Amino acid sequence: MSNTYSQIYIQVIFAVKGRKNLIPKEHRIELQKFITGIVNRRDQKLIAIYAMPDHVHLLIGLKPNVAISDIVRDVKAGSSKFISDNNWVYGKFNWQSGYGAFSYSRNQLDRVCEYIANQEHHHKTKTFKEEYLEFLEKFEVEFDSKYLFEWIE
Repeated sequence: MSNTYSQIYIQVIFAVKGRKNLIPKEHRIELQKFITGIVNRRDQKLIAIYAMPDHVHLLIGLKPNVAISDIVRDVKAGSSKFISDNNWVYGKFNWQSGYGAFSYSRNQLDRVCEYIANQEHHHKTKTFKEEYLEFLEKFEVEFDSKYLFEWIE
């Protein structure tokens, strides 16, 4: 798209179906590289990524030629197949339906990257549910709790 200029930064968060800890720590880097490849092939820029055992955070520099829902669909479908094909779990791996998408300005990127990189540290004191609800409240996203991720209490 000539003469189109943008600066769109989106943090995407999605969870493993059933909120189970199915992403093995020893495969985290491999999964992150695979997801990075998906984003790059869509001609988007992956700025930060961290795959926890039960959820993933991505920070994407998004060009206006692709919808957020399309990139998330491709990432979730491709990575589900990758995990299943590599037999990291018994049976077929799936992500939960839905995701969170939160926008940032350029001057917030360092802080967001640091937050994503420190996921293990954050989750020593905060559950994923607490983290996700904080995002929804911070960004003033209206939601119905019956449509949120399945939570394991």
